[in-house]
Amino acid sequence: MSLIEISRALARAVDELHFGAPVTHVYNPLVYARVPHEAYLERYGQGRREVVLVGMNPGPFGMAQTGVPFGDVGMVRDWMGIDGRLGKPPHEHPKRPVLGFSSTRAEVSGTRLWSWARDRFGTPKRFFARFFVSNYCPLVFMEASGRNCTPDKLAKRERELLYAVCDQALRQTVEALRPRIVVGVGAFAAKRASVALSGLDVEVGTMLHPSPASPKANQGWAEHADADLRALGVALP
Repeated sequence: MSLIEISRALARAVDELHFGAPVTHVYNPLVYARVPHEAYLERYGQGRREVVLVGMNPGPFGMAQTGVPFGDVGMVRDWMGIDGRLGKPPHEHPKRPVLGFSSTRAEVSGTRLWSWARDRFGTPKRFFARFFVSNYCPLVFMEASGRNCTPDKLAKRERELLYAVCDQALRQTVEALRPRIVVGVGAFAAKRASVALSGLDVEVGTMLHPSPASPKANQGWAEHADADLRALGVALP
C-alpha cells in the first residue's frame, strides 16, 4: 500500500469511532486537511527510508492547521514548500478554530523539530532522503475548555479501539517505508511503536519530545535530539 492509501483507510477507520467525556471535540486533519497532508506524503514519503520518527498525535496549532505532523505553519510553508486550502472539521471548537496556513500561532514542538531538521540537513530533500516523520494517532482531542486531551487519557475501551486501527496503520507505514529504525518522539509513541511493530524486522527506539512542557527540552532540545539519535546509531551531518 502507498502512504496515501494507508492514510485514507486510517481516516475512514477513525471516523467510525466515538469518544465520550472529557472529550467534546474531535478533529481529523486526514479529512479536512487532505490536500496538504497528501502533498506531504506524495512529496516526501516515496521510497525506502532509514529512519521513521513517530509522534503521538496532532497538536491544535500544528498538524490541525497544516495536515503535516509537527506541522508548524511557518516551517511547513516556508521550508517544506507545502501550502493549500483546508476545509473545516464538522464540529469546530470556538477556542480552537482551524485557520489553516493563515494561522499565526506557532507550534513550539513543530518549530523545534523541523528547525532541527533544517539546521542539520539544510534542505528538505536531504532530510527526507533518510528520514520520514509521522504520527501514531491522526486525531486531535479537545475538552470543553479547549484543553488538549492526549490519546492515553481516553477511556479504556476508547483507547483499545483507537489503538487497534492506529497500530495497523503504523505497521503498514513501516512495511511501506522499510526503515532500519523507528524512533518514537516521546515515551508514548515509542511504547505504541513497540507494540504495533512486534514481529517486524525493525528496531524501535525513543528520543526526547520537543514539547515546551518538558523542562529538559526547554534546555536545548536539538542537542538532546542529536545525542538520542546518535545513541541509536543514526549518523547525523
